[in-house]
Amino acid sequence: MALFVSPHPLSIRLLSRSSDLSLRNPCRFRLSASSSTAAPAAERDKRNGVAILWYKHDLRVDDHPGLVAAAARYRSVVPLYVFDHRLLSRFSDEVLELLLHALSDLKYSLREHSSDLLIRYGSAEKVIQELVKEVNATCLLTEEEVEYDMMKTINAVRETFAKVTSHLERNRDIELWRTPFYDLENLEDLPLSHEDLKKHEIPLVSPFLCPAVPAAQLNLDWGHLPTFDYLKEFINGNTYKLKRSWTSLKETSAENILQKAIVRSETSITGDVQSNHASRKRMDNSVFVTQSGKIVGGGTLAVLNALAAYLRYLEGTARGDWQEVHDRIREAESRDGASFYALFGPALSLGILSRRRVYYEAIKYEKERNAGFLSPFGYSASTVAAAVDAVCSMEWYWLMALKSQKINRGMHSVRIWRWKGHLIQYTIIGDKGPAVLLVHGFGAFLEHFRDNLVGISDGGNRVWAITLLGFGRSEKPNIVYTELMWAELLRDFVIEVVGEPIHLVGNSIGGYVAAIFAGLWPTLAKSLVLMNSAGDVVPGYSSIPLPKERRTSGATWLGARLLLFYLRSSIGQIVRNCYPVKTERADKWLINEMLRSSYDPGVLVVLEGIFSFNLSIPLNFLLKGFNGKVLVVQGMKDPISNSKSKLAMLTEHCMGILTREIDAGHCPHDEVPELVNSILCEWIVEVEDKLHHIESCLSFGGGTPKL
Repeated sequence: MALFVSPHPLSIRLLSRSSDLSLRNPCRFRLSASSSTAAPAAERDKRNGVAILWYKHDLRVDDHPGLVAAAARYRSVVPLYVFDHRLLSRFSDEVLELLLHALSDLKYSLREHSSDLLIRYGSAEKVIQELVKEVNATCLLTEEEVEYDMMKTINAVRETFAKVTSHLERNRDIELWRTPFYDLENLEDLPLSHEDLKKHEIPLVSPFLCPAVPAAQLNLDWGHLPTFDYLKEFINGNTYKLKRSWTSLKETSAENILQKAIVRSETSITGDVQSNHASRKRMDNSVFVTQSGKIVGGGTLAVLNALAAYLRYLEGTARGDWQEVHDRIREAESRDGASFYALFGPALSLGILSRRRVYYEAIKYEKERNAGFLSPFGYSASTVAAAVDAVCSMEWYWLMALKSQKINRGMHSVRIWRWKGHLIQYTIIGDKGPAVLLVHGFGAFLEHFRDNLVGISDGGNRVWAITLLGFGRSEKPNIVYTELMWAELLRDFVIEVVGEPIHLVGNSIGGYVAAIFAGLWPTLAKSLVLMNSAGDVVPGYSSIPLPKERRTSGATWLGARLLLFYLRSSIGQIVRNCYPVKTERADKWLINEMLRSSYDPGVLVVLEGIFSFNLSIPLNFLLKGFNGKVLVVQGMKDPISNSKSKLAMLTEHCMGILTREIDAGHCPHDEVPELVNSILCEWIVEVEDKLHHIESCLSFGGGTPKL
């Protein structure tokens, strides 16, 4: 593909290899932005049919391939947004605020192009079914998704659309589009590692212009946007809402919960506790449109203006709106480059800007600074580097997620869950029985439970395994990684995905995170199993150190790079040392997948987090409320810790825990999976029997028996 770029961003042209506008294979979608901005009126009049353009996470008219294709192919286009409570319930209040501002601007932008945005409420499949009949639509276009819940909704809409258009001469299907970042002909061509992607130097696709949108030419009630309060009532008043008590759990951070727990136990607190509710004054034309005033929002032009201010941070400014952005950069820069996603991440997740538009604007500015050239030694402005690195990283993980949904060659079917804008991989085996969640250790991923998922499921359980943020093929954003953050991720996963209390199983650092989860949100956990867990027992602890603000130092920056070099060069030996009994279980596949993930964008940020991990919250503090519901499975040949000493301390200082010693190393679940599976299945049956006994006693008024 040949790219011709003029100095002005709206003058870009793409010369495509094909004029085929079919979206049935989104990877092959190519369109000339210059030729598609407005097809001749006479030619459009010849085209028959009405297209519905279903907006979801693409709230813009700029660089919108679906809008471009619809405008070029159909005489009438109906842009639609559906307030579907199943999809909206995933959003925080702050993102809901952002959504309303973005939709208001989108509606205004479409009106400027002689169109409008149709607003409807209800399930997407029902709304679209009724609308297809009302406007006699022959096509439905929508952006391709990777999240499991979104894909499930699209499939439901696809079935409905096929039925309602079955009377047409040929079968109709939803036409999926995407905004390609790289000029890839097929997902099969996506390299296995990010390092290989960079070596291939795959051409980038430049952004499109907004086309002339054909008016709907229909007598429609276009609807009105709701107020924030009405939207909250709409979400909370439907049958898909989360339990109110569970929903409230998500509103308080792990740090605040921990602080309150410490105060209740009259334990002194050490460390800094900072308020997140500092008041701030916002300008009338501020792009920080939410109550918190911490994230950029509004419409596409407003966010583009904020992006221009962000990129030019080093230049300084006399403009009040740009100065406000610069002030927020300083507040959000928790580590080098972290301010970009902190400020712009939610807007990108809602599609107010496309990732490739951000990339284009950043590179354009970098060339302006350097007389039209790009240095091979890096970017001249840290803000340019932050923006480019963030969107390129987001694109890589999105492509990996898409490939996992379309070309699943793994051991288990992988699903995608979006947490705070980040893509998280998980899987589930089984369709009945108690819920079990498996949490891996540092450097691992959900496939580390490759021989546990089916085995535990065969015991009559539904088994989830998750790849934590920062590991495996889950996203590795530029944020500060902490044990409390991972515990909050588990909390939200249980609430949003599992939907019921779980038996939680954690290995290594995953065990420590699981212990924090169980200690802070005990209503979400039926039992806890720690397998060679990180964390210590502190006899007679008198204080609990709360985490201080964690920032990157020169030492951690250097340490992460040295550690990465060591891990890449020695990963095979390191893993085999953790499997002293059955070394052959540390096989080539496992080692290669760990090595592959070490080349993912963001891996250095995760490694820097190692040097600021806080493992000082005692296990005996976290487990004290879990009497009778904790099992410790310890591989006694663990090369990382003294297993005998740890078991002795846990037994002495944690009431009611049970222990099982097995002949294995640091990863007993993968080294001797059959043995661990049988232990876990027996444990779950035992706990479930006790819980059923308690429920029976309560139902007959017998009081609460002791476990």
